[in-house]
Amino acid sequence: MGRPYKGASTDAGHGGGETRSSGEGIERCWSKGVSPSGTGRGSTSGGRSPRPGAKPFSIPKKLVWEAYLRVKENEGAPGGDCESIEEYERDLKNNLYRLWNRMSSGTYFPPPVLQVVIPKRDGGERKLGIPTVTDRIAQTVVKMYLEPLVEPSFHNDSYGYRPGKSALEAVAKARERCWKYNWVLDLDVQSFFDSLDHRLVMHAVRRYTNCRWVLLYIERWLKAPVQVEDGSLVERTSGTPQGGVVSPLLANIFLHLAFDVWMQEKHPRVSFERYADDVLVHCRSKAEAEELWQAVVARLTRCKLAVHPQKTKIVYCKDSNRPGSHLHQSFDFLGFTFRPRTTRNRESCYFVSFSPAVSRKAARAMRQTMRGDWKLARRTDKALTDLANMVNPVMRGWITYYGAFRRSALRQVFRPLDFALTRWVTRKYKRYRGHRTRATKWLYRVKRRQPSLFAHWAICRPVRAAGW
Repeated sequence: MGRPYKGASTDAGHGGGETRSSGEGIERCWSKGVSPSGTGRGSTSGGRSPRPGAKPFSIPKKLVWEAYLRVKENEGAPGGDCESIEEYERDLKNNLYRLWNRMSSGTYFPPPVLQVVIPKRDGGERKLGIPTVTDRIAQTVVKMYLEPLVEPSFHNDSYGYRPGKSALEAVAKARERCWKYNWVLDLDVQSFFDSLDHRLVMHAVRRYTNCRWVLLYIERWLKAPVQVEDGSLVERTSGTPQGGVVSPLLANIFLHLAFDVWMQEKHPRVSFERYADDVLVHCRSKAEAEELWQAVVARLTRCKLAVHPQKTKIVYCKDSNRPGSHLHQSFDFLGFTFRPRTTRNRESCYFVSFSPAVSRKAARAMRQTMRGDWKLARRTDKALTDLANMVNPVMRGWITYYGAFRRSALRQVFRPLDFALTRWVTRKYKRYRGHRTRATKWLYRVKRRQPSLFAHWAICRPVRAAGW
């Protein structure tokens, strides 16, 4: 395969001079005369330099610098070494040089990945891997090199972790196809990130590149041990850490070959949407869905993956034009629940449509954040404007995403927030203590004067007192 970058210098000399506080000096040291390239002068197609005494691998400094900028922009929690971005930047120039030198020499070995276990509501556990800052930069270097090679070959209906693609696009396409097809096969791959076979992953990556340093470091990341909460290390024989920078790209490469390409070859007439390991397949009949279910199970078994027997199901897309019934008439996808809903058309006539809205699980998570994390009723040391500035950025994100389809469903989600604001009024002002109705009227008058003070007021009015 060809390289995505060309014409970069890979001078191994350590830049001198003082570092400017603004970072300009470091950037000039790392980027002056260097363009983001995967090849240096005289380098070979395998990412090696033939010059005597040069680094074995030609990795441009500019690529490492740009990877650091991306990691800094994304922020993130410290890894197993407890080093934050701010601490890493105290000796930024030497840290970046050390990383580039080791990666170019082939002597970079990933440190253990800190494992954090997050309980699921269904009783299971989700294991997240948090790499160190240095390792996140190194993974970003590989991702920036590899992604332009594999991205053009990905399927149009693959939406997860791809530039120019979004979850809302996947939901919109799923809604459109649910109106067209009567049946949906809701696929759930069991413990996908923990079950990836390392040999098959490396085989999939080699389909797109023969760059030796990319293959070397991907293999080392796959085999890097896991550091559990008590500090002990656990060897990993399968899977890739969910939370790593390069893990989503590896997952897309694997599932593209294991599922997307297979569907194109064996079932070219069947439409689907895939967001990482979340898959919806649209079928014309229940028999076709059952047959496809068995075929997918057999295919994923050959790829050493398993379909979750309880979470995978066949769903009937019931609406006014499809009045039949089935055991399953709803499914969740990317935070939205698809089910029959009463809808009004342009002529103000009501009908039943199979459409998405915010799921109960997502609504429960938002309420938990508002109730458990914000605790607005107790923040009487702040003004109402301060409370709005604190919560509006988060609420705007929720409204932008979950309000993209059936925004009115968010009214019940945000209703408890207005009750919390009412309690804040009764605690903040003495004249409203013990007078909840008067506090509610006061809050309603504020909304009339400043309707955009809180982001959710655009779709959900404050609770009005009786008689108003």
